[in-house]
Amino acid sequence: MLGYILRRLAATIPVLLFVALLVFFLLRLTPGDPAILIAGDQATTAQIEDIRQKLGFDRPLSEQLVTYAGQLARGDLGSSIFSGMAVTRLIGMRVEPTAMLALVAIVLALAIAVPLGTIAAVKAGSPFDRAVMAFAMLGFSSPVFVIAFLLVYVFALGLGWFPTQGYVPLAQGLAPCLNSLALPGLTLALLYAALIARITRASLLEVLSEDYVRTARAKGLLPGRVILRHALKNAAIPIVTVVGVGIAALLGGVVVTETVFNIPGLGRLTTDAILRRDYPVVQGLILVFSTIYVLINLLVDLSYVLFDPRVQY
Repeated sequence: MLGYILRRLAATIPVLLFVALLVFFLLRLTPGDPAILIAGDQATTAQIEDIRQKLGFDRPLSEQLVTYAGQLARGDLGSSIFSGMAVTRLIGMRVEPTAMLALVAIVLALAIAVPLGTIAAVKAGSPFDRAVMAFAMLGFSSPVFVIAFLLVYVFALGLGWFPTQGYVPLAQGLAPCLNSLALPGLTLALLYAALIARITRASLLEVLSEDYVRTARAKGLLPGRVILRHALKNAAIPIVTVVGVGIAALLGGVVVTETVFNIPGLGRLTTDAILRRDYPVVQGLILVFSTIYVLINLLVDLSYVLFDPRVQY
């Protein structure tokens, strides 16, 4: 077990290094002068030169790479062109809303998707099964902002149950915080749940046809026990895999959702940085999001051992 974990950790290091290099070359090797792109069309020559010197674009590429590697080793992501604040501080100030939103979305998605997918597999071919598949297709193909505006129209403007925008910090109480995240969390959860429900149904259908499931039923075990203890556990690996893969869709949806609901998180920071052409902030956010995605997939890989001990061999 320990050897498997160490091998997976060792395999993650080259991936993180590749991500760091990709982020470094992302803007520097694009056609044109990055300083002109950042400064904008109306910038003067002096302003462009100032940006070029501030970001080190006037130095050789090899020297820029060495400086970049040294900064990453110290945990330094540079400073914002717009505010002058350290990028790490800006990101640290915005982590809580995004983390809480992602947590709410994941919990809601699993609470919706796993029961729906399980019941759809057990009642395969029934009207309920077709309804779940229609929900999965509609939810996964609908744009995030469309779902967001529909939920706001129904639950905020129509029923008045939740606020239309804003975020209440966790320090002011768990209930107010969750209330402010109900609609944005449900927006992301519906997108995420559509994918998980479909995979849950497909994976469980395959397991339900196995001999050991028929044997468990023949022994007289209760249907619920057969599904939960025998079938669902053995169908868990594809479900856990799609949960990890779906994090990419979740991170992309966070940017749109936080903009629609005016949540001051990392997604909103990304949008503001792109509009302001704040290159160091954009570069730091890409690196942070990529690292989060890699680490979550590492956790998904490690979780396989819990469901199937043969994985470590």
